[in-house]
Amino acid sequence: MEDKIILTIGRQFGSGGREIGQRLAKDLGIAYYDKELISVAARESGLCEDVFEKADEKASNGLSYAFTMGYSSFLGGMFAPYNDILSNDGLFKIQSDAIRKIAEKESCVLVGRCADYILRDDSACLSLFIHSSVESRIQKIVDRQGVTVEEAKNLMEKTDKSRAAYYNYYTNKTWGMASSYNFSIDVSVLGLDDTVEFIKSFIDRKLGKRPPHFG
Repeated sequence: MEDKIILTIGRQFGSGGREIGQRLAKDLGIAYYDKELISVAARESGLCEDVFEKADEKASNGLSYAFTMGYSSFLGGMFAPYNDILSNDGLFKIQSDAIRKIAEKESCVLVGRCADYILRDDSACLSLFIHSSVESRIQKIVDRQGVTVEEAKNLMEKTDKSRAAYYNYYTNKTWGMASSYNFSIDVSVLGLDDTVEFIKSFIDRKLGKRPPHFG
């Protein structure tokens, strides 16, 4: 598709990356994938979604833990060996293949899961990283999840550490570093609404023209 656009979004926890991705997808009239990628990967592989849930954006322990919890799959009536299917690299490959298939067939927003790296050779792909001030992120987590400030801070740090380890391991790049992406923006400077509009103008300038499906 000549006018196809693929937006990949990396994000700090509590930065508003998910909301921005959803807004961009809606405004541009394209598909949105975040947790939905887990369902697609599970459907493509025949594995239980819980296997991917346990391993989601975790570099190592999540996968082995998923296996020890008793998750398994029967593909074509045969047991899929742990080393072949439930290894870190095995599940990452399955999810990577699912991301490539999605990007091949339609314009979309893909959140997390190293999508920017997986689609690095796709000329239609534009990679974004969304970050924000610590204070605004903590407040968003408190408001969204009903936790204390200290709990929000701990959750933020733990989640970011996990995402960074996952990204750095599979991409050999640095999670959150501006040079790893086409575009990096601090949401706390403009606010969510103006950040979305700013990104849309960047996309427009990058493409040189609006595809027919753009609003």
